[in-house]
Amino acid sequence: MIFKLIGDGRPYPEHGLSHREWAQIPPRQVRLDTLITTKAVLDLHSLLAKDSTFYGDLFPHVVQWRGDLYLEDGLHRALRSALHQRSILHARVLELPTDG
Repeated sequence: MIFKLIGDGRPYPEHGLSHREWAQIPPRQVRLDTLITTKAVLDLHSLLAKDSTFYGDLFPHVVQWRGDLYLEDGLHRALRSALHQRSILHARVLELPTDG
């Protein structure tokens, strides 16, 4: 098993963070098997592209909400880690408050 669950969509509230705000969150280690994806489909061109991280953040974006970790951006990076038999990746984790 690579991920905890394969999701399709974002169940958490909109956070509105810009790329610049994401960049302010220091990366930390996250186990792949604790992540729930927010995309059920991956474009193989993105996965296999040599410059896939050239234009974006080097670190995946993860949202922590209600005790779960949702992989919002960086699915191709996470899969590359799994293909290289790594169980951990470095990601920026945004902790959202749990609403009542």
